[in-house]
Amino acid sequence: MILKFQPLLKTLVWGTENWVLSGVKGNETRVSEGPLAGKTLNEVYGGEFPLLIKFIDAKRDLSIQVHPDDALAAERHGCKGKTEMWYIIGASEDAHLISGFKKEITPEDYVRLLEEDGIVDVLADHKVAPGDVFHLPAGRVHAICGGCYLAEIQQTSDITYRIYDYNRPGLDGKPRKLHTEEAKSAIDYKVYPSYRTEYSPALNSGVELVRDPHFITSLYELDSPVQVTMEDKGRFLAVICVEGSGYVDSQAISAGEAVLVLDQTAPISLKPSSKSSPKPSSAPKPSCCSNSPCASVKFLTTYL
Repeated sequence: MILKFQPLLKTLVWGTENWVLSGVKGNETRVSEGPLAGKTLNEVYGGEFPLLIKFIDAKRDLSIQVHPDDALAAERHGCKGKTEMWYIIGASEDAHLISGFKKEITPEDYVRLLEEDGIVDVLADHKVAPGDVFHLPAGRVHAICGGCYLAEIQQTSDITYRIYDYNRPGLDGKPRKLHTEEAKSAIDYKVYPSYRTEYSPALNSGVELVRDPHFITSLYELDSPVQVTMEDKGRFLAVICVEGSGYVDSQAISAGEAVLVLDQTAPISLKPSSKSSPKPSSAPKPSCCSNSPCASVKFLTTYL
């Protein structure tokens, strides 16, 4: 079956989050139409849904933060950790984000740099454009910065250790809580050769972006229908529309929406809407893929 859910829009000090598929306790999305309308995602799944999918519109810089891995989260909080990924949908001319370190430091350096207000100086800053992808394993220090609009796929966990928040007040006028000590033992302090996910786009074919123990995500850039097999997808496949509009079988879906294909073994069809039109050839290309095809709809698919 294919299900659509009523999203949850959240207003935050830096912008908005639109949770389109959520099994987070107290913030569960509900089926929006059909015979199961009103049922929560967890109810139709039969337990806690393992992924949280959202669209993030950052008007200002988010706090610099890190998430614990599964082992540390279980020990401290009795829940899962948080590995996630970002797909950049829109970006202002000077849009950028933070992912990882550009200089290797020790836990002691980390504490000192926070005290000296210098932690930003050792973090890797990346200019971004639509189509860019970042995989963020638990433990990687990161921050979305103002001017970025993106899709985020993550484990179902709301555990965040806030490291630095630019000394600004929250919506209540008070400084938001920092988690200096909690983050200290959760951070991966290594420096990696690259933090951006490189991929070669292909028209009318799935391109794998991230393969992680917690989710496998592919990109479909389409100007004609394709079939997606379901036998190897486990119990579900989430389909996220990041550009244009189209259909998952007969279910309409537009940019900023997601649907869930649940307990289905027959192949599904992904197809563009006749109303969707390709970008003009002068449109900016993603920085990671200068030969990006001219598609009329773009879908992300993700499963375990």
